[in-house]
Amino acid sequence: MSAGAVVGGAPSERRPGALAGQTVVVIGGSSGIGLETARQARSEGANVVLVGRNQERLEHAAREIGAQSSAAFDATDFERLDRFFDELPTTINHIMVTSGGPYYARLADMDFAWARHNVEAELWLPLHIVRRAVGKVRPGGTLLFIGGTGGRRPEAGTLIAAFTAAMPALTKALAVELAPVRVNLIAAGFVDTPLSASLLGDQLEARREQLRTTLPIRRVVGPADIAALAVHLMINTAATGATYDIDGGQQLVEG
Repeated sequence: MSAGAVVGGAPSERRPGALAGQTVVVIGGSSGIGLETARQARSEGANVVLVGRNQERLEHAAREIGAQSSAAFDATDFERLDRFFDELPTTINHIMVTSGGPYYARLADMDFAWARHNVEAELWLPLHIVRRAVGKVRPGGTLLFIGGTGGRRPEAGTLIAAFTAAMPALTKALAVELAPVRVNLIAAGFVDTPLSASLLGDQLEARREQLRTTLPIRRVVGPADIAALAVHLMINTAATGATYDIDGGQQLVEG
């Protein structure tokens, strides 16, 4: 089955090899959600291109899943990002962006140098990628962003609250402007990833146990849960302009 036949209007149900012949670019693909999404996309027959900052970790990930290629650079280096898109040998079907991370800080405690970097990763990076995706992503393909739900609580911090509110609106606007390329946002709660481990340190296991006890699903959300939704959104050609919460019911039981 050709990539055009799958992306351009084929039925949206999940089936083995549903991404066969398609190319998926994962920015932030060396670990966690990005790597697991790449792995699941490969299991559906996709060719995968990985981007990440750490060359050694990225090369290991690329070998592990059999990636078509990989490129090690900081995606917020926008000149290098432009070269990356220029160097892609063919048009692609899907781009997923998982790089960046939450910055929980009250205004009084904010490190403005780090805040500027966070703005680049959370706002300017998606916009740069979207602009470069025009003409590179095939009609019916997907731009997929990973956001969060934690910033919906005002006490989470000034900057993260602003980005959490802005991303669903940005997703809707881009879905209209870029059509027939599709744009979607996954808003995750706590996900048990290396990034979460680095943020929580020795408090990680206590957080896991709290979630096992309080979440309606009675387990911690993992990268595979997010990846399964991401791959579904690549396959389901009716999905665009939407924000998909996936947090195990975290918002239902936490203030």
